[in-house]
Amino acid sequence: MSQTLLAGLARTTAPRSALRRFLGLDAIVTGVNGIAYLAASGPLAELLGVGRTLLLGLGVFLTLYAAGVAWLASRPQPPALGVRAVVEANLAWAIASIAALALWLEPTTAGAVWTLLQAGTVAGFAALQWAALRAATP
Repeated sequence: MSQTLLAGLARTTAPRSALRRFLGLDAIVTGVNGIAYLAASGPLAELLGVGRTLLLGLGVFLTLYAAGVAWLASRPQPPALGVRAVVEANLAWAIASIAALALWLEPTTAGAVWTLLQAGTVAGFAALQWAALRAATP
């Protein structure tokens, strides 16, 4: 990913600021998703065609994960090891989502579309965070 594209997406030319912004955006999106799964697991389970218990478990996990990513984003210089862990977790989530859709989930059409959209979003966060980490690391 080019520095110009990265700077445009982050709205900053400072690599460390770009990294913190991408981590922060990931934390917000993930946290909102987790809270929605916790607060509305029944209606969302019906809409998406997945189990309510699954959404509750995912909601707890996503909310805690978002808090960890937010903590990294709040650091003046996020530790590279922590950022790499987030990138790897995001990639694992995207792969696991697609695998679950192909192998065992039987969602509604809305659920299938949602699963693919969130997998793509999470993979996108991983790519942006990795590119920003590389740019911020001397």
